[in-house]
Amino acid sequence: MNENVTLSLSEVRELSESILMDNGFNQDHAHSITDIIYTNQLGDCHSHGLYRLFMCTESIQSGRANGAAKPTVVDAGPAVIRTNANDGISLLALHESLPLLIEKTKKNGISALAINNCFHFSALWPEVEKLSEAGLAAMAMLPSHAWVAPAGGTRGTLGTNPFAFSWPRQGKAPFTFDFATSQFARGEIELYRRANKPLPEGVAIDKDGNPTTDPEAAMAGAMLTFGAHKGSALSIMIELLAGPLIDDLTSKESMEAAEGRLEAPYHGEIIIAFDPNLFSGGKVDTNDARAERLFADILDQGARLPSQRRQAASERNLARNAVDIPRALYEDLLKLRK
Repeated sequence: MNENVTLSLSEVRELSESILMDNGFNQDHAHSITDIIYTNQLGDCHSHGLYRLFMCTESIQSGRANGAAKPTVVDAGPAVIRTNANDGISLLALHESLPLLIEKTKKNGISALAINNCFHFSALWPEVEKLSEAGLAAMAMLPSHAWVAPAGGTRGTLGTNPFAFSWPRQGKAPFTFDFATSQFARGEIELYRRANKPLPEGVAIDKDGNPTTDPEAAMAGAMLTFGAHKGSALSIMIELLAGPLIDDLTSKESMEAAEGRLEAPYHGEIIIAFDPNLFSGGKVDTNDARAERLFADILDQGARLPSQRRQAASERNLARNAVDIPRALYEDLLKLRK
């Protein structure tokens, strides 16, 4: 039997939306969540594609995530937006805030969006790329649960704390990166566990603080940051900017709030957008060419730009109008339908 199942792109959307609505999300939430899941699956980003439907359904089954929550968008200042997700998944709050964020950024040159009281499960790169599509550069960051030990530590205190950045390119896919400040994203460790594969060395510690390559032991223990003290410092910065700065929870507080329930982390998110037109004094074309010379020099050395592989996968899957997912994953997803 083939270990994979091939789904058409329309089947990916239908599967995601039907599972979400069967489990209590209204149409607006199901659509905004599916938009991000579809985008990740299209680029073969498996850890943040259809697999994430398990976390979404766990979050609403825990009784805390509100599948019908209507976000409250507040114009909090000349360059600040505060959006209360009201205990919903973050993506509908983002969707309803983007027009005002783009408007403020093009008026002021820079603006920030704080999303509060949300459950978050998704990759950040589709979020910042939505701003690149509007000609803006952008960065986004957030905490998660305290699954990660600080450099030199022995227990989880920090989140996986992802950071994403996107730069618009004229006539080309944007320059985008999105990485957890942990060595692995939590979802990647779960995929290793599901595949019964050992983790690479140096990724995690067990509950006693000892190095481990066992995914089960890693999930009971803690992950490690990349780059030792450098990654640890970046992770702490993200805790502060996406936590106390915007009056929301740190990763440790998010984990405590979950009280052991299986659900997406509950916290806030900060997105900062920049207008290249205002910052460059209207010289966007000149400076786009300067950026392209930088990219060309990198590629000329045989190096790869971040997201090249994902962008190539998206083009390939669009051309074939289909994606492949593991059969075991597909069968487990079907069990979520009601």
